[in-house]
Amino acid sequence: MGTLPSLAVLLSFLALAVGGGAADVEYDATTDLATSGAGAGDVWNSSEATKYWGPWTPARATWYGQPEGAGPDDNGGACGFKHVNRYPFMSMGSCGNQPLFKDGKGCGSCYKIRCRKDRSCSGRTETVIITDMNYYPVAPFHFDLSGTAFGRLAKPGLNDKLRHSGIIDIEFTRVPCEFPGLKIGFHVEEYSNPVYFAVLVEYEDGDGDVVQVDLMESRGPGGGRWTRMRESWGSIWRLDSNHRLQAPFSIRIRNESGKTLVANKVIPANWRPNTFYRSFVQYS
Repeated sequence: MGTLPSLAVLLSFLALAVGGGAADVEYDATTDLATSGAGAGDVWNSSEATKYWGPWTPARATWYGQPEGAGPDDNGGACGFKHVNRYPFMSMGSCGNQPLFKDGKGCGSCYKIRCRKDRSCSGRTETVIITDMNYYPVAPFHFDLSGTAFGRLAKPGLNDKLRHSGIIDIEFTRVPCEFPGLKIGFHVEEYSNPVYFAVLVEYEDGDGDVVQVDLMESRGPGGGRWTRMRESWGSIWRLDSNHRLQAPFSIRIRNESGKTLVANKVIPANWRPNTFYRSFVQYS
């Protein structure tokens, strides 16, 4: 889940504490940002760095989990996504620190990354998706990658050697997400019931993220009007009701760019907890 730094990061910090052998992983935000033309005051400002196709921005990368894995042991993460080892994530997920994770509102965002400083780096660009939270950043922008994603940055045959580096300098730029063949999906979370409804929103093309979710009941006290849901955690949104909710439910989502989509009656009258429902809508 990205709640602990990788072993390499931990060893690096221990080396710093005893004053030896860690000069190559020392965190100097001023030096990093100076090379990109950013001022010191912009260190934690994600607005510019997370614009589409913005300038390549310096960052640091680590990795966690299994060398060829998806990151979390349960193939999940702090965004709430399930099966990040499968399509469309394909184990190319990453923890993001706060400027990338954005209290969960950065979940699902896509970034191109590349590394060129380490001798094992290929310089190729790879696309990763924010699927988890990084609680221990070592730089203003810190991608704690899955073992698979970290290895993809290496020259052929040098995947393990690059992973052995532990912490590397990378560059990143935000890009639109593309999930060919998929419509936006809604996973009704476990423990949902007639007065508590929680849903995971996933597979949004474009921004990839969600900043607001609303629900409309088909009938009853809340029928015919939109009720704001609250962000629970990650990309999971919840509604605590003072009455028994009346399905089918329509769900309205808004992304970071302000675009709104409505999935009409996407949650059926006979909905069940821990069940996935696919809509017929997608951002173009």
